[in-house]
Amino acid sequence: MNTYIQNVREKAALEAEAAEKQYFAELVKSNDSIKELSDGIYYKVITMGEGEKPGETDVVTVHYRGTLTDGTQFDSSYDRGQTIDFPLNRVIRGWGIALQQMPIGSKWVIYIPSKLAYGTQGNGPIGPNEILIFEVEMFDFKSADEV
Repeated sequence: MNTYIQNVREKAALEAEAAEKQYFAELVKSNDSIKELSDGIYYKVITMGEGEKPGETDVVTVHYRGTLTDGTQFDSSYDRGQTIDFPLNRVIRGWGIALQQMPIGSKWVIYIPSKLAYGTQGNGPIGPNEILIFEVEMFDFKSADEV
C-alpha cells in the first residue's frame, strides 16, 4: 500500500511539474515584459524603485496581494488596509529570493513556482503544487538587528 501511495504521489508531482512548465512558457510567450529570476521565479515590473535592496535576513515593509493562477485571491494586505513587515528568511523561499531583487519603491508582480512556495503539501486555501502570484510593493526594509 505504501508503494502504491508513493507511486501516485510521484506521478502527480510529475504531472504538476509539466503543467507548471507549460504555464510559465505560455506566460512568457504572451507577455514580453515578464522576466525570469533564478530558480524559475518570474516577475513583471510595474514600477522600478531606485532605493536599496534588502538582504536575506532583512525585514521588509510591503503591501501585497496573493492569488492563484485562476485568479482566486488567498491573502491581501491591501484588503486589511495596512502594510505588513516580513523577515525574508521566514517566508516562502520564492518570496525571499524575489524580494531581495526589488529596490525600495518597486512594485512587481511575482510568479512563484510551487517548489519555492508550498510544494506538494499546500497550505490552507493553497493546494499542493500551486503556482503563486503576488503583486508586491516594497516600501522599506530594516536589518533584523534594527527590529
